[in-house]
Amino acid sequence: MSAGMVAALAFLLLVIFIGIFLMRLVATLATLTRSADIIARSSVDILANANTLLDDVNGKVKKIDPTFQAVADLSGTVSDLNAATRKVTSRLAGSGKAVSAVTNGGLAVTVGRSVAKAVLKRNKARRNKQNTTTKK
Repeated sequence: MSAGMVAALAFLLLVIFIGIFLMRLVATLATLTRSADIIARSSVDILANANTLLDDVNGKVKKIDPTFQAVADLSGTVSDLNAATRKVTSRLAGSGKAVSAVTNGGLAVTVGRSVAKAVLKRNKARRNKQNTTTKK
């Protein structure tokens, strides 16, 4: 065999190996492309579901916000009641009328009045605050 024939055979083998390599490369790229498309479609579905879930959670939070506000208001009213009770108790203890006030229902009436005044005062302040914010 001549040197030209060996070179031609070597070139033919090189072309065959390069062809096999390129065919495998094309198949791998096709698989990667399909996988990327599947991942892209799945991520779009996941994002859509996440947006739906987030909207649902936001709607539910808006529904329970007034409940938390009511609990906060109740907490303030209970604090006012405790303060009024302490004040009345200290007044009665200092005047020596504590025993007669408790036995005659005077303490309950006094505490009730103090609580009612505190609640009315708090509600009036809240209404005034709401009226000034709505007028702006």
